[in-house]
Amino acid sequence: MLPTALDKLATLLSRLPGIGERSAARLAVHILSEPSDYAASLGSALDELHGKVIFCEACHMLCERQPCGICRDLTRDTKTLCVVGEVVDMMAFERTGAYLGLYHVMHGVLAPLKGIGPDDLRLGNLEGRIQSLGVQEVILATNTDVEGEATALYLARRLEALGVSVTRIATGIPMGGELEYLDQNTLSRALVGRRELKLHGPT
Repeated sequence: MLPTALDKLATLLSRLPGIGERSAARLAVHILSEPSDYAASLGSALDELHGKVIFCEACHMLCERQPCGICRDLTRDTKTLCVVGEVVDMMAFERTGAYLGLYHVMHGVLAPLKGIGPDDLRLGNLEGRIQSLGVQEVILATNTDVEGEATALYLARRLEALGVSVTRIATGIPMGGELEYLDQNTLSRALVGRRELKLHGPT
C-alpha cells in the first residue's frame, strides 16, 4: 500500500531489533513528514557510520579513535575488567556511575543453536589484556538467560588457569519488588546469593 520508496525504507527499518512491520511503517511515514533536511541529515549520519565508527582494538567498544575513551582514561581501575556481551550492556553500567574499571565487549554470547561459538566472539585478546594490565578481578556481566549463563560458565573455566578472581554479577530481587509477584528462578537466585546483614551500631 505504501509508495515504493517509502515501502523500501519501512522494510529496512523493520530489520532493526525490536521494530516490527507496523512500527517500521510508522517510522517511515514520520521521517517523510519531517522537513526534507531531517531525512538528508539522517542519511548522512548513516553514511558516516562505517567510515568513522571503528572497534577499539583493546576492549572492542565502538569509537572514532584508537584506543577508545575508556581505555585512554588514566583514572580507570585497571585491576578490574568487566566482560559484557554487547555495547549497550557496557553503556548501562556506565550510566550507573558505580563501576570505574575497564571493559571487554564480546559482541555476542555463546548460542550453539544459532551457530555462535567462542571463535565468533571477540575474545582473542582477553587473556592477553588480563595479563598485561595485571587484572586482579574479572567480572562476568552477561545476561541471566540460558545463553548468558552458558557464556559466563565458559569464560570462568577458560580464565581459571590465569589465577585471577572471576566473579559473576549478582541477581535477585529488584529494588521495590514484591515477593509474591516474583518468579521462582528470581527467588531462588536471591536465596543462593544472600549475604550477611552487618549492623554498625555505636561503639
